[in-house]
Amino acid sequence: MTQPALDLVIAALERIREKNDRAPRASRTALARLQDAPVAASLREASTSPTEQPLQAARNKADLLAAIRERVAACTKCAHLACSRTQTVFGVGNPDADLMFIGEAPGADEDQQGEPFVGRAGQLLTRILKAMNFAREDVYIANILKCRPDMPAGSFGNRPPAPAEMQTCRPYLVEQIDIIQPSVLVALGAVAVEGLLGMRAAMRDLRGRWHTYNNIPLMITYHPAYLLRNQAPSEKRKVWEDMLQVMERLERPISDRQRNYFL
Repeated sequence: MTQPALDLVIAALERIREKNDRAPRASRTALARLQDAPVAASLREASTSPTEQPLQAARNKADLLAAIRERVAACTKCAHLACSRTQTVFGVGNPDADLMFIGEAPGADEDQQGEPFVGRAGQLLTRILKAMNFAREDVYIANILKCRPDMPAGSFGNRPPAPAEMQTCRPYLVEQIDIIQPSVLVALGAVAVEGLLGMRAAMRDLRGRWHTYNNIPLMITYHPAYLLRNQAPSEKRKVWEDMLQVMERLERPISDRQRNYFL
């Protein structure tokens, strides 16, 4: 059995195990068919032309992500978040993206729409991507937390995720990264850094230089929400300089206009 197909089977068995008291069982006939699966899979792979292989890989990644999305949608590991959320916010974008952005958690707009970075901070991120000559559909965007952190009744705004919440939800993000295998990761803000790397430090000490996550180059920069609070041109320029480094790492062409650009 090919690895993507095996992963789908494992994900399905895990869902069965979570929803039932009895462990899943397989008949001898089914096991025999699974043992024969590598031959059929090899024949299918051999018949796929080199030009079709990238498309097939993207489809396989999309299928694997869809299986995780289903598990996330049914997740109740953080009971207080499962009760307060409108819906989970899994991730959006190209499953075969070279560039992946990671934020902290959904806000009110994201909780309503089920998509990350759709509020004011998300609109700014979209403008940053456009200045980099990327569309949102070209990259992949996800958060450390898949549920909006709950707020007391009558309260407004958003609260940062608690360490225990991030630790509980982190495995879903790890799976997303493992499937997408981006060439570059961008962590947006200190909370995303803590959730991804398990470390706390001032953003001024983290941003602007390369880190790594599982051998993937990682650029840390300010969260777009920070730029909405702090409109100083110097802070906006810092984020853009970080994005220029990302473009260089991805070997994207950079024009003189882009080099002199301010957000």
